[in-house]
Amino acid sequence: QVQLVESGGGLVQAGGSLRLSCATSENPFSVGLMGWYRQAPGKERDVVATITTLGITHYADSVKGRFTISRDRAKNTVYLQMNNLKPEDTAVYYCNAHISLHTYSDYEVYWGQGTQVTVSS
Repeated sequence: QVQLVESGGGLVQAGGSLRLSCATSENPFSVGLMGWYRQAPGKERDVVATITTLGITHYADSVKGRFTISRDRAKNTVYLQMNNLKPEDTAVYYCNAHISLHTYSDYEVYWGQGTQVTVSS
């Protein structure tokens, strides 16, 4: 069973930086769209950034210019570089990936276990 394994969360002061990483636990047949979502207490899970297999990126307006998503296709890993962090960025961050185990048409959505990011003011 393929899993997404996240790392890199923690506590940082406002204005600081963190880098999140997320890798598949084994090599699936194909990995498509990858991304990061976050969920703050009492709020819904929202998209932070996504990246296609061609490297096309999309960002939530609230993180544009501060966060950068990237991926290493050979390692099936996605990264989120977070700079100039603000207290409102505090949330549990979840990795997301569209993965196919056998063909190029049977993609399913997988989620990481979540990693806490806390930004103090």
